[in-house]
Amino acid sequence: MIKLTLPDGAVREFEEAPTGFEFALSISKSLSKKAIAIKMDGKVDDLCSVLDRDMAIEVITPDSEEGVEILRHDAAHIMAQAVQELFPGTQDTIGPVIENEFFYDFYRDEPFHEDDLAKIEKRMSEIVARNLEITREIWTRDQALKYFEDAGKGYKVQLVSDIPEGEAIRVYRQGDYLDLCRGPHLPSTGRLGKAFKLMRLSGAYWRGDAKNEQLQRIYGTAWASEKELKAHLRMIEEAEKRDHRKIGREMDLFHMQEEAQGSVCWHPKGYTVWLELENYIRRKLNKAGYQEVKTPQLLDAKLWEQSGHWGKFRENMFVVPDEIPSTDDDAPILTGEAKLMAIKPMNCPAHIQIFKQGVKSYRDLPLRLAEFGCCHRNEAHGALHGLMRVRQMTQDDAHIFCREDQISGECVDFCNLLMEVYADFGFTEVSVKLATRPEVRAGSDDVWDRAEKGLEDALKETGLEYEITPGEGAFYGPKLEFHLKDAIGRSWQCGTIQLDFVLPERLDASYIGEDSGRHRPVMLHRAVLGTLERFLGILIENYEGKFPLWMAPVQAVVATITQDADEYAQEAVEFLKSKGLRVESDFRNEKINYKVREHSVGKVPFILVAGRREAEERSFSIRTLGSKEQRVMSLEEAADMLAAEATPPDLR
Repeated sequence: MIKLTLPDGAVREFEEAPTGFEFALSISKSLSKKAIAIKMDGKVDDLCSVLDRDMAIEVITPDSEEGVEILRHDAAHIMAQAVQELFPGTQDTIGPVIENEFFYDFYRDEPFHEDDLAKIEKRMSEIVARNLEITREIWTRDQALKYFEDAGKGYKVQLVSDIPEGEAIRVYRQGDYLDLCRGPHLPSTGRLGKAFKLMRLSGAYWRGDAKNEQLQRIYGTAWASEKELKAHLRMIEEAEKRDHRKIGREMDLFHMQEEAQGSVCWHPKGYTVWLELENYIRRKLNKAGYQEVKTPQLLDAKLWEQSGHWGKFRENMFVVPDEIPSTDDDAPILTGEAKLMAIKPMNCPAHIQIFKQGVKSYRDLPLRLAEFGCCHRNEAHGALHGLMRVRQMTQDDAHIFCREDQISGECVDFCNLLMEVYADFGFTEVSVKLATRPEVRAGSDDVWDRAEKGLEDALKETGLEYEITPGEGAFYGPKLEFHLKDAIGRSWQCGTIQLDFVLPERLDASYIGEDSGRHRPVMLHRAVLGTLERFLGILIENYEGKFPLWMAPVQAVVATITQDADEYAQEAVEFLKSKGLRVESDFRNEKINYKVREHSVGKVPFILVAGRREAEERSFSIRTLGSKEQRVMSLEEAADMLAAEATPPDLR
C-alpha cells in the first residue's frame, strides 16, 4: 500500500503506484484538467512520474509559483521549436527561466531582427494550437551524443559530454522537436495558453564566457493568464518611463561613459541629492550610537587571504602589484619582488583592524563602526546597468562588534532603524528573508547553528513576518535580507544584516570578558540602503524624478513674466536662499508657459512666478509640480511653506 500525504495532512492510499496525473484525477476531474506537474517530497517533476513510494505530494497548477516557472520553461522550448521551423540550421543552445521571463540562446550566421520576433511569436501560437503531446524519454549518453552529432547540434553535444558517464539523460519530445532538458514540462504544448510575448533581442556568449563565440538571445515572458500578462506589460511600460538613466539625463543628475566603465560621474544637481541622502542616513546612524570611521582603499592580499575573501572573491577584485623601486639608477624604474594589493571590495576586514587596536573589554561592547566606504568590484561588462549595477560603489556600511548575549538586541534595533528609514522614503511594504548556510561555507556546523538561531530569535522578537531561503547565506554567516516594494510593484533587495562568527576568528579579533579571559566578538555586517548608487537609482524610478522637497536638487525656481519684476525676483531668490532653500532664477526673455514647461520636465517641485503686479504686492503665483492649480502667497508665506516642507523627515 502506497501512502501519499497532501499539503493539508490528508493521506490517500493506493494499492498500485499511480502517475502524477492519475493522482490528480483521483482527487477531482477539474484538478486533473488544471494539473501541469507534481511535487514529490518537495521536488517538482512531470505528471507522468510514477508515485511508487510513500511521500508528501502536491499537485502543481499554472497559478502557483512553480507552475508559472514551468509555463515559462515550456515557452522557451516552444520558442526554440518555432525558430527551428522558421530558420532551419539554427543551433539552439540553452533556454532557462529568469525572474518574470525566459530566454533561449541561438547560434546562426545571419542575425535576428526585431521584425523576426513577431514571426516567431506567431509560429509559437501555431505550435500551441497544435496541442502537441510533450513526452519524456530517458536516453543513454551514447544515444544522446549520436543524435545531436547527427543533427549538427554542436552545443548540445558539449552539454551531453559534460554529463557524467552512466547518468540517465532526459530528452523531451514535442512533435518533431527534441530537446535536452532536466524538466519538468507541461503535458502538451496547448497547456501553455496565449499569455506569452517575446520581448527583445540581445547578444550573449556561450556559457557566459567572453572568450567563447557570440550567440543571439531572444527574451520572452509568459504568465498564467492574459490578465497577468497585460498587467506585466503595463508595469514594463511604466518602468521604461521611470528609467533612472533617462530621468538622470533630463534632470542633469549624472552620466556614465566608456572610459570609466561601471563608475558614475555625478553632476552638481545629482551630487546634491547624494549628499542629502548621505547626510540623512549619517544623522540616523549618529542617533543610533554608531561611530564613523574611514579605512584604506588598498590592502595587502595577505589580509584578504586571512579573511577568506581572496579564495571566494578574487576574480571580482581589482588587484595591483606593489613593486619595490630599484636603487640602481641604470636599472628599470621598478624591479625586484612584487607583492599584491587589492582595492577593497568590502570594508569588513579593515573594520576588524580598527577593532583590534588597543585592548577591548566586554564593557566596550557593542561597538558600532560605520563607514561610507568606497568599494570596487570587477563586475562583468555585460552585467553593468546604470546606477543599479556598478563597479565603484559607496555603501552605508557598518559592523557591530558585540557579545553573543547582545545579538538579539542589536538585530532588533537594526530592524527598527531600517523600517524607520524605509518609511521616511515612503516604502511601507517590506518583506524579510532569512538566508541560511550555503553549501560552500566557512565555519563549523555548530557555529552555523548558533548563528542561524541568533538571527531567527531576533526576528521573532521583532514580530516581523519572514520566509527562509535555504542556502542563500554569505560564506561566513547567515543573513537577513530586506526587500522593499516600489510604486509600481517591483521588489528590490537593499538592506541586510549578516551574523558572523567566522571573520573575528580568522582575523584574531578578541575582547576581555567579565571572567578576565579572552573571547571572540560576534560581528554583525549591516547596511540599510545597500549602496548609495543603487538606492538613488531606485528612488529616481520610484519617485519618477519627483523627489520629496528635502531631496530635490532644485527646490524652487523664481521665474519672471516681465523685466519689471526682475529686481524683486532677484531679491526674493536671495531671501529664499538665506532660509536654506536651493533656489534658481529664470529671468530669460521667454514666455512664462515655455519656462514652466521646461522646469516641469526638470522636475522642479515649485515654480514661483512674478509679474509687475506680484512685484508691487511682494507676492508670487506658485505652481506645484504635477498640479494645474496656482496659489498666490506673499514672499514670507512662500518662504515659510517651502522651508517647512524642505525639512528632512528625521528633523521634523
